[in-house]
Amino acid sequence: MRAMVIDDEPPARRELRRLLNEFPWVEVVGEAGNVDQAAEMIASLTPDLLFLDIRMPGGTGFDLLSRLDDIPQVIFTTAYDAHAVRAFEVDALDYLLKPIDPKRLAEALNRAKSTQAARTPQPGNMLEQIFVRDGSRCWFVPLREVRLLSSEGNYVRLSWGKEKPLLGRALAALEQRLDPNRFFRANRSQIVNLDFIESVELGVNGRLHAQLRDGPEVEISRRQARLFKAKMSV
Repeated sequence: MRAMVIDDEPPARRELRRLLNEFPWVEVVGEAGNVDQAAEMIASLTPDLLFLDIRMPGGTGFDLLSRLDDIPQVIFTTAYDAHAVRAFEVDALDYLLKPIDPKRLAEALNRAKSTQAARTPQPGNMLEQIFVRDGSRCWFVPLREVRLLSSEGNYVRLSWGKEKPLLGRALAALEQRLDPNRFFRANRSQIVNLDFIESVELGVNGRLHAQLRDGPEVEISRRQARLFKAKMSV
């Protein structure tokens, strides 16, 4: 698991690194001391997990998350307990108070490992088709024919042929059951079917624009663009 440590205090970063040495499956790929530096490094390093302080010069940890197209898993590390409720509102895995207790750190990391494993579809657990009821209409939708899945709150809009039915489940939950060889997370709110990509053009700031066959153009975020290029050997 690739992790980044984001904290404006060098001693705090060193101590967390020391604690993380006890977990050989965690690789610290970078450190940052402020929001601007962290945003740039996250885009280039694409970590799986952030250890994120809240109060930093130039902005808070929450400010950083608002700037990201795709948010890795987050464990907040802070000396203050006043922001715990807000931290869990942004789906943080855990909220660790400094000085960090090694036992609490181990619990948080095990949670991160389990969450990452759950996001990886298992071959026998992947969906081939899905039943959709949208108003008075019902369909059995073969997922191989769905070109785009778009998040609309706690629902997913399926672009399937000429139809665009609404599915009553969250995109993140559905993603866990999709074939990763066919579907790709383009950005925070959209998953594309790779079979429907007709062309790809370079956008600004490292983003990509994928034109779907019989469908819209979809922006692939900077973080996901790196993964897309590696996956497609571009």
